[in-house]
Amino acid sequence: MNKAMFAIMGAVIGIGAFILSWQGNPANTGICVSCFMENIAGALHLHDNIRMQYLRPELPGFVLGSFMFSLWRREFASTGGSSPLLRFLIGMLLIIGCAVFIGCPVKLFLRLAGGDIGAIAGLAGLTAGIYVGLEFVANGFQLGVAGPTPKSNGLILPGLMFFFLTLAYFQPSFIAASTKGAAAQHAPFFLALGIGLAIGAFAQLTKFCITGGIARIFLWGPRELMNCPRSTGMLISLVSFFGFALATSLLTGQFSFGLHGQPSSNESYGWAFLGMLLVGFGSVLIRGCPLRQLVAAGQGDNDAGVTVMGMLVGAAMVQNWNLGGTPAGSPLSAQVAVLAGICLLFVVGMLNRRRGYGIAPEYQVGLD
Repeated sequence: MNKAMFAIMGAVIGIGAFILSWQGNPANTGICVSCFMENIAGALHLHDNIRMQYLRPELPGFVLGSFMFSLWRREFASTGGSSPLLRFLIGMLLIIGCAVFIGCPVKLFLRLAGGDIGAIAGLAGLTAGIYVGLEFVANGFQLGVAGPTPKSNGLILPGLMFFFLTLAYFQPSFIAASTKGAAAQHAPFFLALGIGLAIGAFAQLTKFCITGGIARIFLWGPRELMNCPRSTGMLISLVSFFGFALATSLLTGQFSFGLHGQPSSNESYGWAFLGMLLVGFGSVLIRGCPLRQLVAAGQGDNDAGVTVMGMLVGAAMVQNWNLGGTPAGSPLSAQVAVLAGICLLFVVGMLNRRRGYGIAPEYQVGLD
C-alpha cells in the first residue's frame, strides 16, 4: 500500500478528533472509545450515572464505515471461533484499564497533543504493556485460529450499530440523555457521524491500531527472531496522527501545555501507568486496541465483535462498580480492579503458550 495512505489515516483521525472537541465534544476527548462506550452504556440504562448517558454516533460510525468500505473493497468476510469468551473478558479489562487512566489509547495521544504532559505516564504504561504482551506472543502465545462462519454472523455487530445509530438520531423516550456533565457535551450529530464513518473506512483500509504502531518500535530490531515481516505503515499513521492532532489543537486554540488542571485527568500517575499497562498488554493478546476491535468487527470479524460486547459490559461495570479514575484520583475499587486485571492477563498468557511454536501466523498478520 502507498505509504501516503497511512499518513492520510493519521491526518483524518488527528484533525477529525480535535474538530469534534472544538465543535462540542469534551476537551481532549474528541474521540475516546472507552468514554464513549460508557456514554452508550448509560444511554441504554446499563448504568445510572446521569452525567455519562449519551448514545454517541462516533462508535457506530467506526463500525459502519469499516463495514461499508470492506464491502466496497470485497474484503468483508465473516470469521470467528478464536477463544471468544477470553476475548470477551479481555474486552472488559481493556475498558477498565482505560477508565483508570481516564481515556483510551486514542485519547492518550489527544491528551498529549493538547498539551497534557501528565499523559506521558499513560504512554509509558501502554508501551510497557505492549512490550510484555509481545514477549508472550514471541514465546508461543496464541488464542487459536479463526475460521469462516456464516455470513449472517458477521452482520450482527454492524446491524446492532446501525440500530444504535437509529436510536441516536430519533432519541426515543427510553434512551437516556444527559443534560449535564461530559455526556451532555457533544458535537453536532451529522458531523460526529461523518468523521466516525471516515475514520472507520480509513482504519479498515490501513489496519490502523495504536498498539500496533507502538509495537513497531520493539519489532524493528529483533524482527528476524520474531519471524515477522517488516512494515512501517502503522508507525507512519501514528506519527501522522500525533502531528496533525498537535497542529489542529494549536490552530483551534485548544492547546494548553501543563501538568496540573488538565481536563479529563488526575495526578494519580502511578495508576495511570498501570491502567495503560493493562490496556497495552491485553490489546497485544487480542491483536488490536479498542478502536481496532470496532473496525475489525465492522469487516466481519466476530471475535472482535465479541470483544466489543465485552467492552460495552466493561463500560457498564466501570460506572456501576466505581472502577474508573476521577479528577480526585483513583478509588480503591479501581486500583484493585486494575491490579487484578494485570494478574489475570498473566494467567491467560501463561495458560495459552505453546512452547517451541514461536510467534503464531495469525499474530504475524496482526502485527503487520
